[in-house]
Amino acid sequence: MLHKKKIFAFTILTFFVVVGMAAVKINQKERNLKVLPKDISDAKLDSIMQTYNIALGVKCNFCHVPMKNIPDSLDYYSDADPMKENARKMMVMVIDINKKNFNFYPEIRPEYLNTVTCKTCHRGEAFPPED
Repeated sequence: MLHKKKIFAFTILTFFVVVGMAAVKINQKERNLKVLPKDISDAKLDSIMQTYNIALGVKCNFCHVPMKNIPDSLDYYSDADPMKENARKMMVMVIDINKKNFNFYPEIRPEYLNTVTCKTCHRGEAFPPED
């Protein structure tokens, strides 16, 4: 009887571990991150996205399309809006500039350096003003 209880407990524990791993994998897939680190926290991701909104004077729907079945919600996973890929290119550019020129603290990940930011050029405008 004790042996059956151990097997049952092991089976239940294994089930929850597998379900937990699947949930993490699904969460990473739903985020569709191609430039920022896959292990970024939700809070850090939200903070970075809010800085983009402010720097460009836009809202999230500037790069993210509405969900097909729920028009009042955005589909953050979708790559349907070409502006999202353009934003990724700009992110890579800014990360590269900071990494090559301002990486004074190697313990800070290059994705999180913010000497040069979107606001440096955009100054609150969706498209950088021509001077």
